[in-house]
Amino acid sequence: MSTPRRIVIVGAGLAGASAALALRERGFDGEVVLFGRESHDPYELPPLSKGVLVGKTDEPDWVAEPGHYADHGIDLRRDTEITALRPAEHVAVGSDGTEHRYDRLLLATGSRPRTLPGFDGAHLVRTLDDALALREKLTADARVVILGAGWIGCEVASAARTRGADVTMADPLPLPLQRVLGTEVGAVFRDLHAEHGVTLRLGVKATGIETRGDTRVVLLDDGTELPADVVVAGVGAVPRIELAEQAGLELAAGGVAVDAALRTSSPDIFAAGDIAAHDHPRYEGRVRVEHWDNAKRQGKHAAGALLGADDPYTASPFFFSDQYDLGCEYRGLADPATDELVVRGEPSTREFIAFWLRDGHVTAALNVNSWEHGDALQALVDTRAAVTAEDLAKGDLTALAATTPH
Repeated sequence: MSTPRRIVIVGAGLAGASAALALRERGFDGEVVLFGRESHDPYELPPLSKGVLVGKTDEPDWVAEPGHYADHGIDLRRDTEITALRPAEHVAVGSDGTEHRYDRLLLATGSRPRTLPGFDGAHLVRTLDDALALREKLTADARVVILGAGWIGCEVASAARTRGADVTMADPLPLPLQRVLGTEVGAVFRDLHAEHGVTLRLGVKATGIETRGDTRVVLLDDGTELPADVVVAGVGAVPRIELAEQAGLELAAGGVAVDAALRTSSPDIFAAGDIAAHDHPRYEGRVRVEHWDNAKRQGKHAAGALLGADDPYTASPFFFSDQYDLGCEYRGLADPATDELVVRGEPSTREFIAFWLRDGHVTAALNVNSWEHGDALQALVDTRAAVTAEDLAKGDLTALAATTPH
């Protein structure tokens, strides 16, 4: 593979910006052009639903300090959207028709928040501007209805209650976070929000919004009507794969199919972050992860791939959440509907570790307000350690991580 002289990165989120910075860290001295749809410098998303919404800060965590891109010869083009790719010609086309040639290209277009038909005017939380606009509405006694009890819904509920709003959270599932964490652990988050004053309407579906005089009302399929000053849709995200589809790239698992080293089906095009449906060496089928850590790590890894490296991306999925006084970290990839749950500690105290096992091997670990075993948990997950439920519940985790066969 020849050495590229001009690398174009489409998407100036965490994955794209991390790739651009890593290219320079690896000594690449050719052209790096980073296209971003927003007017802001690249930033990280987790602080939006935590610090920004609560009001602790007006800014996210920037991927790099102001001026860093220019100082390192990275051509950051804000407010610029790429609308078409012509892989055979090695050309990316901007919305104004300008053609941008490349030797290699990274797609890091991220995701957009999923919208709900019939809920026009509902707030979404994906960008810094989204978070700042929503925060203005999260005032004391404002009636806030949150549709969706996943990670973003739960974090918005926490921020809104912290700011004194009257919060109702609705979800078709019986428990918050049930798809990710299962029944027993999901119940911990149900109780957490209930104890902090959130009204939970679980197991019901929102069907629409009606305006009655000066009041908006959210309608639920059980006949309940919820008056709302603010409506937030937190029902997941949709990967931005339109460019890849237009370019004829192979798609899979809702995203862009990439091999172990993050190459797409087209020579000289790579993909990272939310859109990458990755042929992960340790998992069956393709893995597509929509979390901060994956975007950052894959972006850095993609820099090597763009320069000809062939090593596979092997990191385990990781994410974290802060809600009220509960902090947690999740490592790995479990199916709570079929994997065996092992709990170390007492969930009612909200200081415990949950493990998931499949055929006697660790698939994932969640530590809740428990911070002393991070390295051991990472090792157990990374190696898919062969362990017993009793050892996980009562054994020495550090010793277990060091000695367990896998």
